[in-house]
Amino acid sequence: MTDLAKNVLGGVLQSCSLDPMTGFLRNGCCQVTEEDIGNHGVCVRLTAEFLTFSKSRGNDLSTPRPEYHFAGLKPGQQWCLCSARWQEAFEAGCAPQVVLAATSAAALEFVRLKDLEKYAIDHTDHS
Repeated sequence: MTDLAKNVLGGVLQSCSLDPMTGFLRNGCCQVTEEDIGNHGVCVRLTAEFLTFSKSRGNDLSTPRPEYHFAGLKPGQQWCLCSARWQEAFEAGCAPQVVLAATSAAALEFVRLKDLEKYAIDHTDHS
């Protein structure tokens, strides 16, 4: 099992977003737990293109859902995304940018570090 407190760079997992509050545990971190079967481990900066893509795949992240206390997401906000959805968007050519320090090492079960690094906002050269 992956260390739940580590990011994809091997460091301590950083916060992704407190506004909007994100994470499977709604604690601001993309910590993946055994209960999180969706592996919401990739911290992304949302784009209009990605939000449209996600909606077309049946996961509407932009429409407010007050009954779930969900205001809807907007381009520029950060969010803990399902790792498989990021991979799907990557393969479709519309993956959002990634914050590596806030992306869980558990995401590497679905995505490759070198692919995440291509979209990294906080990229540092690891070669």
